[in-house]
Amino acid sequence: MPDHSGSPDRSGRQAVIIDVLLGFAVFAVVAIAIGADIGGGDPHPAVAYGFAAALGLLMLVRRRWPMSVLLATSLLLITYYVVDLPVIGLAVPMAAALYSAASFGRTSWTVGAAVALVIVSTSSRALEGQDLAFLLGYELASTAAIMGAAIALGDGAKQRREGARQRERIAELDRQAREAESAERLARERARIARDLHDAVGHHLSVVSLHTAVAGEALEQGAVDLPAARTELEHVAQAAREGLRDLRSTVRALRGPGSGGGAGGGLEQVAGLAHLAELVASVRAAGLAVEVRGNAVGEGSQVLSGLPGLVDATAYRVVQEALTNTIRHARARGAVVLIERAEDALEVTVTDDGTAAPTDEHGKGTGLAGMRERVRMVEGTLETGAAPGGGFRVRARIPLGGDA
Repeated sequence: MPDHSGSPDRSGRQAVIIDVLLGFAVFAVVAIAIGADIGGGDPHPAVAYGFAAALGLLMLVRRRWPMSVLLATSLLLITYYVVDLPVIGLAVPMAAALYSAASFGRTSWTVGAAVALVIVSTSSRALEGQDLAFLLGYELASTAAIMGAAIALGDGAKQRREGARQRERIAELDRQAREAESAERLARERARIARDLHDAVGHHLSVVSLHTAVAGEALEQGAVDLPAARTELEHVAQAAREGLRDLRSTVRALRGPGSGGGAGGGLEQVAGLAHLAELVASVRAAGLAVEVRGNAVGEGSQVLSGLPGLVDATAYRVVQEALTNTIRHARARGAVVLIERAEDALEVTVTDDGTAAPTDEHGKGTGLAGMRERVRMVEGTLETGAAPGGGFRVRARIPLGGDA
């Protein structure tokens, strides 16, 4: 397979090549200094060049054992001067070792080693009678400058690596955060669609079930009432058509806004108080007397317009689920839907006169829980429980800023 530029194998080969070149450079510079024989010393070329080769070879293992290379280089230089070989200075042979140790996070050790070696070397050569003006005025300054530069460059390389690792870590955390946010949005959207599907299709199926039972009774042997059965079956057909409409809207929402669902995402087209009159008519046809009141309701159960879209859809679903629960569980004869619009909120109350509370535990469903989740998503509140004087009451307060 081709080797990509960022692959570990290629990076490893590049590191080896760099270390070989660095080792050769150290050997070459020290060998040139030995050949120049500046400052005297007993010439032992073979031994001196052996030290130069050893200093160069240490560069091959500087990445794996940086502190060992620093210590070995320091000992070799001390030994070199103890046996009185030609002067090669400290800066050049030590620079690579100092850089390596500093670049691997040992900056304090490199500074200590450099200072100690400079003090030992300068003191020893001063005691041997070498020119103090040359030692302190020229060589000490240049040696300190070169060593300091090597340590600074090594520490800078370490900081750059740490910065790169931090940036990679930040990028990874950012990617994970985006993935978690995307997963959370997807989960919320799935939960929303599940609630819409439960509310819409569940309501229509409840109506279908009720009318089917009535039609069956009208067709019982010995008591055939064809007009009543026909009327009930027409209600069944109407409820089935409305259920299919809501189901198609759910499918469009699942497929996304580009699938013909419209700008509202599909379900909002049929989930709104503009359809309250149709909802009330279907419930009344199922045998439940429903009365709609409130300052937000006009003639013919038409709710006044101008509500934010999400508030409108949430209020409609609350009324739909509450009436569906009444049909299923409450054994009620009538219900009252009260819709009041205040300055900062829309209040929706559905009260029935039934004898059984339509709780989730009673119906083994998720109607009330889904209603609470839906209202909570728009930062509203939901109260459910027994109504004064009997029956069951659902009251939702939905802030008009719930679209945010």
